[in-house]
Amino acid sequence: MEFRGSSAYEEKDFLKNFLQRRNRTESPNNSIEKPIIYGLLGNFQNQDILDLGCGDALFGKELLEAGAHYYHGVEGSEEMIDLAAANLEGANADLTLAIMESFVFPENTYDIVSSRLAIHYLPEVDELFRNVYESLKAEGKFVFSVQHPLTTSSFSSKMSGEKRSNWLVDDYFKEGERHEPWIDKIVVKYHRTIESYFTSLTNAGFSVTNVREGKPERQNFSSDEEYSRRMRIPVILAFNCHKR
Repeated sequence: MEFRGSSAYEEKDFLKNFLQRRNRTESPNNSIEKPIIYGLLGNFQNQDILDLGCGDALFGKELLEAGAHYYHGVEGSEEMIDLAAANLEGANADLTLAIMESFVFPENTYDIVSSRLAIHYLPEVDELFRNVYESLKAEGKFVFSVQHPLTTSSFSSKMSGEKRSNWLVDDYFKEGERHEPWIDKIVVKYHRTIESYFTSLTNAGFSVTNVREGKPERQNFSSDEEYSRRMRIPVILAFNCHKR
């Protein structure tokens, strides 16, 4: 059975396994992606933030505790939104149960729009990027991460198991649907080139001010072995964009 968007998280066993994997200290989410996202965000104190594909909203909780003014999370999974509500209880925050493509973006509302490892589940991004642009205040910032296109081009090498030692890059310029074996499920993702992301962002009006490919930092790993493995290929692509 194939799972699209956030539907896999409605499977309780999958959700439990996902959270256990994500919360590992040396998961790519924590050891690679998280430091990059916070670096790109910069100063977010007293800022109003919209987070697309917010999951359990632990990110929003962290932002608010660190000085963000307001947080609005958008999430398509009911199981995740329940976890998010518990994590944000009593905070200056709102949650919307919706896929990000159907979310009604208010204009000129947010200082920052973020999305962490969620946009690669979308079959089309041009309209989303235009909506994000319109929802930002003047000089607002759009910070997001996706799975690196070198790894989404082909998932054939995952047949050898989750912890790969080699990666096959194939059909890189053939964009579109990919089927990834992940935590005993098949999850549908959408492959785009770096150039394609850049073009869609600039066509939406954004100025792309920083691109990060997730180069690991040794201090974020407890073992030389895992650090060396992560140095072999990028797994994260992150953008920092500003409203012109």
